[in-house]
Amino acid sequence: MKTRYFCTVLFLSFGIIKAQTAFSSDPLNAVFETKDTDRFWKAFDKIEKSGQNPFTDYIKDGSPGVKGFIEFRIINADSLYSKVKKRREDYLKSRNVLAGINQKEKKTRAVYSALKYWYPEAKFPPVYFVYGRFNSGGTVSGDGIIIGTEMLNNLDGVVPLIAHELIHFQQNNKGKENLLKHSLTEGIADFVSELISGENINTKAFLYGETHSDELCREFVSRLRGDDQTDWLYETSKKDDRPNDLGYWMGYKISEAYFRKQPDKHKAIHELLNIQDPLLLLKESGFLDQYIREYAKKNHTEFDDFFKN
Repeated sequence: MKTRYFCTVLFLSFGIIKAQTAFSSDPLNAVFETKDTDRFWKAFDKIEKSGQNPFTDYIKDGSPGVKGFIEFRIINADSLYSKVKKRREDYLKSRNVLAGINQKEKKTRAVYSALKYWYPEAKFPPVYFVYGRFNSGGTVSGDGIIIGTEMLNNLDGVVPLIAHELIHFQQNNKGKENLLKHSLTEGIADFVSELISGENINTKAFLYGETHSDELCREFVSRLRGDDQTDWLYETSKKDDRPNDLGYWMGYKISEAYFRKQPDKHKAIHELLNIQDPLLLLKESGFLDQYIREYAKKNHTEFDDFFKN
């Protein structure tokens, strides 16, 4: 993750949110909503004057973005009020961070148009900029992409972040819920978002992955059928110096290999966004063949048997 963009800890929910039929299919009509930030600062400026919690109205009158940020993040008006009083100066650092959002919006629409080229059936959810309690850089809900504005130091990484989340809205993946599927879900979001934006937000994981590719590929082959995501997605056991989210790197490498092998690139993008069988996609990518053959030999099985569900 780009630590200059968010704080050093960035909590994002990367679950698949199926595209809503109400979302625009035209990149130029996609919504970028910043009114919640105006409501937040209006409430913020009342802290010293009001004897009541000024954030009650911020939540009551908030957009679907605020509503989607309540569970596990804002919690309620009292929780937000308490946090703002404790970290008043930290909140103030982001007061003008959206000053250049219009230029980022233009760039984001260009990214949306690139996705429309690659995936004509794409839907474009609203992007909501809201304020929370310094516990989430952003998330996705059925209503759109939600960015925790208080976490922004600047807008350097906001476009590739939105691009990554945009891909999750398009995904419709099938298959067993295991490490392979979840790594593909995240890695494909990184791969396609990089294709349309030219940027990748997981540089730390990617650098480590490329440097330790051999041992990581061998480990992943031995674990990809299981549902334990430790050391690959979201958290590590601290057994070594690996960063979080190496599954993003692995999923990216598999999807990149698959994409390169397909003669019809548009069809390849459609298949990556609508996985029917993760193991078959892995096989067709050829990316881990060397390690799968090694694993099969060690376990006295056949190469093709590895890909059977």
